Amino acid sequence: MSHRAHLFSLRLAHAFREACLDERYGGQRLLRDILAGLTVGIIAIPLAMALAIASGVAPQYGLYTAIVAGFVIALTGGSRFSISGPTAAFVVILYPIAQQYGLGGLLLATLMSGVLLVIMALMRLGRFIEYIPESVTLGFTGGIAVVIATLQVPDLFGLSLAGLPEPYWEKLSVLVQGLPTLDAMSTLVAGATLAVMLLWPRLKTPVPAHLPAVVIGSLLALLLNAGGAAIDTIGSRFGYLLPDGSMGAGIPPFLPELAWPWHRPDAVGEPLGLSWSMVRELLPSAFAIAMLGAIESLLCAVVLDGMTGRRHSANSELLGQGIGNLVTPFFGGITATAAIARSAANYRAGAESPVSAMVHSLVILLALISLAGILAYLPMPAMAALLVIVAWNMSEAPKAIHLLKTAPRSDILVFLTCFLLTVILDMVIAITTGVLLAAVLFMREMALMTRVTDITDSRRVAGACLPDGWRVFKINGPLFFAAADRVFGELASLSREARGFILYMDGVTVLDAGGLSALNKLINVCQRDGTAVVIADLQYQPLKALARAGVKPIDGVSQFCPSLDEALTSVRNR
Repeated sequence: MSHRAHLFSLRLAHAFREACLDERYGGQRLLRDILAGLTVGIIAIPLAMALAIASGVAPQYGLYTAIVAGFVIALTGGSRFSISGPTAAFVVILYPIAQQYGLGGLLLATLMSGVLLVIMALMRLGRFIEYIPESVTLGFTGGIAVVIATLQVPDLFGLSLAGLPEPYWEKLSVLVQGLPTLDAMSTLVAGATLAVMLLWPRLKTPVPAHLPAVVIGSLLALLLNAGGAAIDTIGSRFGYLLPDGSMGAGIPPFLPELAWPWHRPDAVGEPLGLSWSMVRELLPSAFAIAMLGAIESLLCAVVLDGMTGRRHSANSELLGQGIGNLVTPFFGGITATAAIARSAANYRAGAESPVSAMVHSLVILLALISLAGILAYLPMPAMAALLVIVAWNMSEAPKAIHLLKTAPRSDILVFLTCFLLTVILDMVIAITTGVLLAAVLFMREMALMTRVTDITDSRRVAGACLPDGWRVFKINGPLFFAAADRVFGELASLSREARGFILYMDGVTVLDAGGLSALNKLINVCQRDGTAVVIADLQYQPLKALARAGVKPIDGVSQFCPSLDEALTSVRNR
């Protein structure tokens, strides 16, 4: 398959077919996939639970997401090393949905986003995600990180709060007012967990830092609670209904239940229901989920391409992500996308194919069934500390600081705009505004690059002995709507006293409708003033644009020549 065909290809299960069917797949590769899947599955268990809690739902729904979506997306997607499941980037979108519409609304929005992702894949939009500037990506990921870290403050310090309002500044106000309720034991557990996560990497072991950190935080919380402390755990905060009608603590040790997403509870515990008005209300959120899911999954695939030297299929990956988010809500799973940290760990652990991601899902399934009782002892402060580190890592703070120090002012303006809008308003407004602002600033820069220069006295032109009253002007840069009026306005002014002039256009790569209109205005001005104009050395695109527009020479006014030398000769022979 050619490189260009690969860019726009769309094939169900592209990565699985490529790695397991088109290539030789034997026992050795399967063993490496199983070992990688075991490694990343163990890593994903506490992360999936913590991210579900941060999204406003019970921890088991994060595990359901990693189990179902992780398996389905690996099987149907286009990136062979990606690990999909709940990710930190979605927290700022999912949390408000869960608060307003409950689990049912969150699952319905996820289902709708899956439909949108499939449509994006069928329209071959995968590669267009690359047109989002880095300043926009860094801005909204940094803003998301700040919001996630802010949401963890109550659990980090054991604050007694009724809830957090949606506006960010009101969140900060409530948190400050709640500081007198700080619980020292919860803070100690969070601090110990953070300390282990920060210090563990210095040991240079292959074990990821968050595993020993959560274990140590859990043991410390267990010891403190035995001594009379009241540190919240998953078992004390969450529960589930047993078949006999009694309540169990923590997460249910059962397989995910198949049910219609709109039969799940809303914010007040009643079945959500399905209606056109509900779909309309959730559509903006579904669009935001789909856009962020596309960006995150394809960004992850690009990072993995850089690590492995392989190429993913962008549209096939979007298709897999869409199918995964279509299927998962029926089993109680929330929004899923590819997770960069888990995917990188998967590759470093020796993964060979999407089979490792499928094994990772099965590992989480086994943990759900066999370790639910142990997982109930995980302390909420430790989970919050884990998410603070996740937020810091996703913020890419070193990259953002480097951008602020070295990037042009326009990129800095776009970054700060996206960052602040994500924190203060929401991510959809931030990305939309950021992309539009980046486009406008880019067009401004491109327009300023388009210049007109008088080269009449240059060595090449001066030796041609032009007749008196003739000038030669050279245009460099694209002649599009943002630059054309200014450039041709300058030309009209510079040529006012001339009998005629040559317009040397070998440096013009693009001529759009705005440029055509401005050129026609210039020719009309020259016709009115009796000034002759010779247009020389047009490149292919401008020449094609003039031909399509039906622009033809006008006797005594305008003429076209294939080169500057022929234009000079034509003028001399007049």
